[in-house]
Amino acid sequence: MQPHVFAGNPLDRGDTQRRDQAWLDAQVVNAQSRFLPLWQLNVLIQTEPETRLGWLSPAALAHLQLPVPPVFLGLEDGVAHFAIDVSHLEDPREPLRLDATWRFEDSRAAATCLNTPEAGILAQSRSQLDWHKRHRFCSVCGQPTQQSRGGQVRKCAACKAEHFPRTDPVAIMVVTDGARCLLGQSRGRLSRTGTYSALAGFMDQGECLEEAVRREVMEEAGIKVGAVHYHSSQPWPFPSSLMIGCHGRALTTDIHIDNEEMTDVRWFSRAEVLSALRGDHPELRVPAPIAIAHHLIKAWAEDQVRWE
Repeated sequence: MQPHVFAGNPLDRGDTQRRDQAWLDAQVVNAQSRFLPLWQLNVLIQTEPETRLGWLSPAALAHLQLPVPPVFLGLEDGVAHFAIDVSHLEDPREPLRLDATWRFEDSRAAATCLNTPEAGILAQSRSQLDWHKRHRFCSVCGQPTQQSRGGQVRKCAACKAEHFPRTDPVAIMVVTDGARCLLGQSRGRLSRTGTYSALAGFMDQGECLEEAVRREVMEEAGIKVGAVHYHSSQPWPFPSSLMIGCHGRALTTDIHIDNEEMTDVRWFSRAEVLSALRGDHPELRVPAPIAIAHHLIKAWAEDQVRWE
């Protein structure tokens, strides 16, 4: 199976190197190093001769006064790669001296144009910069924290607490009764676009994946689930989740919807879903291939799920 969009990051995260502050300082000014700017979490891309991430050299950034240090992403062929936040600039194009082939693009839209490895790097960059922006103060004592270990940790000088970037696990599942699959429309973006997707929810503490699948489906649709099979996972940097994809076997079929979270939950036949995947169903819309939900739905519709 090919990695989902936002997976497949080729960088060596450099766990040993990032512990050496002198090495990191040297790489920040190394002419070979590469820097990926994000402005308000929109990523710099270059569109000619093909769409790719907009890496810049240290020389291209030397005239800027960056309010926060760069985040060390890792190494590729021995070259250090960093992400930098340039959100302090009112309009970054002029200070960065960009021509018309460069632009800042919404990260979700950019990922649909990038190759798999670069989309993986984008996921890491966006999630880490967003985490640093949200965690400038210690959750233990409330004092300011400082970036350390190349951005892998924030440390509190007051109480010595260390804070690490977090990833929130999300169970996402397509449940079937054999002939049909269960899809829902949550309040928010899905309801605005008329899209039906796999049910999903954050995992609770002290809960295994199978329990999370059964709980979420019961809460959102009132359906009991028996067997649960893992399919695949996907990093989702909005802001920083790990989507854990599963298929589940329904033990009941009567839907009792949670009206606070969902606008609709329905059973759909294989023929309906296949038509929606082709884009020719008059009413049903399903998520695009950027989302793991698309691949969970497609695997069921194409009868690729095995329950042995």
